Amino acid sequence: MNLNQNVQRYIDDLFKDVGDSQQLFDLKQELITNMHARISDYKKQGMSEEEALQEAKASMGDMSGLVEDMREHGEDPARLSAYTSMTNRISTVSLVLSGMLIVFGLFMTVGMMFMEVDPVAVPGTGIFIVIGGVFLTYGLLSRETTNLYAMNRIRAALYAVTVGFMLFAVFTAVTSGMATGELFVAFASFSVFFAIGVGLWLSLLLTTRVSRRK
Repeated sequence: MNLNQNVQRYIDDLFKDVGDSQQLFDLKQELITNMHARISDYKKQGMSEEEALQEAKASMGDMSGLVEDMREHGEDPARLSAYTSMTNRISTVSLVLSGMLIVFGLFMTVGMMFMEVDPVAVPGTGIFIVIGGVFLTYGLLSRETTNLYAMNRIRAALYAVTVGFMLFAVFTAVTSGMATGELFVAFASFSVFFAIGVGLWLSLLLTTRVSRRK
């Protein structure tokens, strides 16, 4: 097994007698991230991968108390429901807000096309669609479904920012291109923000360590 599989198996074995839940998934994700950070530190000190793994396990200390807490939590349907409900409430607010922003942005853009305004100003209202796309991404990723656990809120926020950069790249390309009439300016504006978005997206993909599937 590779390092990711070894760490995943170690954490899974710790909680093998605990019922699955959103809270357990979040805890496992946090512990796995923590272990990988420790392993990286130990490897920088000159340890081999196997030595670093064993040292990371030892440094985690006795987690029997944490396991017992999660077991008790898993046996309490009310607490499980409350945790999942809170997660989904935050997601719902984000989805509703995203819908409002996207619809408002579309209506404003279409409306300004029929008004006596400078055509250059029309795409400016598209910024609401960009912001709506950010909230939409966060809302979808941070929502628990029948097949997937909700993504860690920080990670979901980073994905949302990534999508924001990509959408903003399109927005700046359209607005700057129309303002200057220069294709080069539009392409240059697009390239900067889209490159940042792609870089963030790749870094998130390459650091994915936990499957969200149930």
